[in-house]
Amino acid sequence: MKRFLQRLSLLLAVLLLLTTAVFADFGPKPQLVVRVEQPPQEEYYLDLLDTGDWAKNLYDLDERELDPALLAALRAAVPSGWHACIAQGSTRAPIWGELTGEPDGSGAMLHSFRYYGVPETYRILMVTASGETFLSDVLTRRTLQSSVTVDWTAKTAKPPLQSVGYLLQFAATFVPTILIELVVLLLFGFKLKENWKPFLLVNLVTQGLLHGYFALFAVNNGVGPGYFMLFFPAELVIALLEAFIYRAALRGRSKRRAFLCGLCANVCSAALGFFLAEPVWQFVVSIS
Repeated sequence: MKRFLQRLSLLLAVLLLLTTAVFADFGPKPQLVVRVEQPPQEEYYLDLLDTGDWAKNLYDLDERELDPALLAALRAAVPSGWHACIAQGSTRAPIWGELTGEPDGSGAMLHSFRYYGVPETYRILMVTASGETFLSDVLTRRTLQSSVTVDWTAKTAKPPLQSVGYLLQFAATFVPTILIELVVLLLFGFKLKENWKPFLLVNLVTQGLLHGYFALFAVNNGVGPGYFMLFFPAELVIALLEAFIYRAALRGRSKRRAFLCGLCANVCSAALGFFLAEPVWQFVVSIS
């Protein structure tokens, strides 16, 4: 048993090191996608505004393919105390984005702003070729990667409900975990009729808390090295906790078998969580 626990700890440590190495240079970056519904039926530019008056930008804009008059109108519409991140340039970290959007196939336009210069507190400014403008209220990006929907006709800008993203992230990782742990329980020969109460109670508490916390972490910070550096140690603690509880609570087989069932179930669910975390987070970001 002692040797098995040592091997389990070694396996989780190796997975943690591999995860850190793989994701070190490819961690998620800040991003804000602006979706413009009922967009203007003429040329327009859209930019993010960050706090602080523009002084000297760190990253110059290539203006060769832009309309000089429309660009000048956009810059002139920037209110005092703010600066346009793309049209005037970032005054801190770099930010990538385009003043023109891309159609999403449903009649809306998408504008993507990426990298570390994406502001947390921002406004959205739109200017059309005919001189019509829209300036949003002050908005806050509360998650690493987020979106906001602008209705050009109604002149509104609304971010999505954060609770939807949290619930989706939680459900998409918690439910498969419960199912795989149930399969392992049955494969180890434990009858569900005799053991469904301790199985359900233990997993609702341990896995519920685990996946609840990491759903919040993923939505707020993304899935990268920091996520997995916390995930695997937490899984190790949960695995040992569940194994000892199974040893005392499960009926119909030996205590040793119950202990191994708890460890095996959590190794399988940890592996599943490792592979699901990033694609589930990407999916949640894409629809929220």
